[in-house]
Amino acid sequence: MKDSAVVETLEAISASAAAMAVAFRQRTEYPGQDGADPLRKQADAFLDGLTGVAGMEAQLAAVRVHCAAGYAGTDAAMAPPAASPQEHTAQVMSVTAEVACALTISERSAGALLDEAHALTTLLPLTLAALQAGTVSWPHARVMCDETTGLEPAAAAALEAHFLDPAAAGPARGCPVGDLTPGRFRAKARTWRERHHPVSIETRHRKSAADRRLEYIPDRDGMAWLSAYLPAHTAAGIWDRTSAAARALQGPSEHRTLTQLRADVAATLFLTAGTAADGTEGADWADRADRAEGADRAEGALAGSRRAGDVPSPAAQVLVTVPVFSLLGLTEEPAILYGYGPIPPSMARRLVADGASSLRRVLTDPRDGAPLEIGRSTYRIPKTLRQWLRLRDGRCPFPGCNNYSLDNEADHLLAWSDGGTTGISNLGQPCRRHHRLKHTTAWKPVGATTHEPPGWTSPAGRSYPSEQQDWEPPDWPELMDPLASPAGSADLDPPPPVNLLPVDPLPDWAVFTAA
Repeated sequence: MKDSAVVETLEAISASAAAMAVAFRQRTEYPGQDGADPLRKQADAFLDGLTGVAGMEAQLAAVRVHCAAGYAGTDAAMAPPAASPQEHTAQVMSVTAEVACALTISERSAGALLDEAHALTTLLPLTLAALQAGTVSWPHARVMCDETTGLEPAAAAALEAHFLDPAAAGPARGCPVGDLTPGRFRAKARTWRERHHPVSIETRHRKSAADRRLEYIPDRDGMAWLSAYLPAHTAAGIWDRTSAAARALQGPSEHRTLTQLRADVAATLFLTAGTAADGTEGADWADRADRAEGADRAEGALAGSRRAGDVPSPAAQVLVTVPVFSLLGLTEEPAILYGYGPIPPSMARRLVADGASSLRRVLTDPRDGAPLEIGRSTYRIPKTLRQWLRLRDGRCPFPGCNNYSLDNEADHLLAWSDGGTTGISNLGQPCRRHHRLKHTTAWKPVGATTHEPPGWTSPAGRSYPSEQQDWEPPDWPELMDPLASPAGSADLDPPPPVNLLPVDPLPDWAVFTAA
């Protein structure tokens, strides 16, 4: 963006604001002149005003980016060449301090702004253009900066093009970036980054696993935060195991919420495991959780956790989607751990080999990477179909909801009493909050398909799409590539793949992948 373009953008924003103010006044002060419902017209005017302001805020953020990058470049041009690394650092600190004082923000925030402005103006032209057009917000642009940090320019350009260039090879499916909440966009961008990172996920995982740690941060009101940086499968197993135990403790006489119970269960396990006290309350909730899940899994998990340095595979309800060739060691394609995202194939193989007894192994379609559907024709929704809903939707399908909880409720979109069927395309799994929203207001989920969760229609008549899973075809081993042709026969049909598969190690896949 040139200096003249900055002036033009500011003038355009000013003109848009003036036009929006005139239209807003007409629609709110004289709402019933054309015979339309005056309250509905006012409500639409307020919603249009909100979206209009959001677009102008994005355009102003683009101007701020240009000004920050421009100031940094101008100051660097005026400063004499740095004679040493220390002098260069001092120059950077001076620029950061100047921006911080001008904006009345901390130097840390100013440094982040300068870094993001540099990335957007040099490496991410599509993101900056979308910000200038008002189609993505400043938080979306920051997510793109974060997820491309550390990538080579070509890899960063590929990630950006996947989400922002419709002409790119294999563009993102489902909602445009601007229609996703920034948190959900971060999850999708991180998943794509893990799949396509030029450095093997195994290599990056080994390096990051060496940084695992437990952190303690004091807080106000006599409270503190305790957080752990752990391998994904360990953290997911702890969370699911704690959730199952907390749900088992719920009942008419239990006044604590599920959130409070999770914290109490975790504290009990941390403070009593391996002591004389672990045979009382800790064992009680573990046994009750096992009865609720229908299996006795706590004993081995707790015993394993008491061996110093021996971290057991989680005895919890875990969904892991493993490409079959990756499971067999023929490719190094990441698997997907439900509630987390991509994990190294070695971790997935460990989970399948000796992990949770309630693990659900999911076979993906070699053509497009999507789970295969299981349909039913009865009202009662079986457990396997609920698992498929979790895989299809990933979370509560309400736009922007990030609830991965196992407490999400399978629900018929078209009620059974109104002729709805119990099939994947007539089911959703909203969280309790949005399930209640459906049955107590005019919000309605619509348009689910085999591989796409339902979107929602609001009481105002506006449609809001739900996020879709970004399934991708799995990697094929070189000798089994279904698209490969013999030399000199490019126009012939591809030969059948060479059968390198051993005897199926998981014959129970047929239970979950009935055609």
